[in-house]
Amino acid sequence: MKKQSNLLFVLIIAIIFLSQPILLAQDSLKYSVEDARATIEKFSAADETVAELFKTAHGYAVFPSIGKAGIGVGGAGGKGVVFENGKAIGGSNMSQVSIGLQLGGQKYSEVIFFETESALNTFISDKYTFAAQISAVAIASGESADAKYEEGVLVFTMPLGGLMFEASVGGQNFKFHPF
Repeated sequence: MKKQSNLLFVLIIAIIFLSQPILLAQDSLKYSVEDARATIEKFSAADETVAELFKTAHGYAVFPSIGKAGIGVGGAGGKGVVFENGKAIGGSNMSQVSIGLQLGGQKYSEVIFFETESALNTFISDKYTFAAQISAVAIASGESADAKYEEGVLVFTMPLGGLMFEASVGGQNFKFHPF
């Protein structure tokens, strides 16, 4: 029993040390409207349904690069730009904690679409959290044509690199900072 406790403690410490460079690198990034617009172009070029959403959604949050790492317990973080009717209105910090079967590290981009002004206003309120039931559609999966807003929100991701195996549960937290 003591060996298992020691092993668990060592794994937790290893996760903390392994995830720190990714999360600290994200903290040093500034809210870059240029990077966000380049990410919008990549998503639009990859899928015409997503390109149309950029035209029809009331708003969207664009996270050009999110770093994620985990061994049993995982963490992720990134900075993005929030747009309303195509105009940048502020930045957003995203953080995530997950627990479950997971191993590895990866980087990805994420875009969150807001169908209505109300959905966007909820996001930019003091703090916003995505529950585990809000699922993201991987841009390369071919499922974007069937994607539907859930509670006024629709999420797409695009892998940038790394390898992560996971079957975990977690949620994303967001903090909005107006420009």
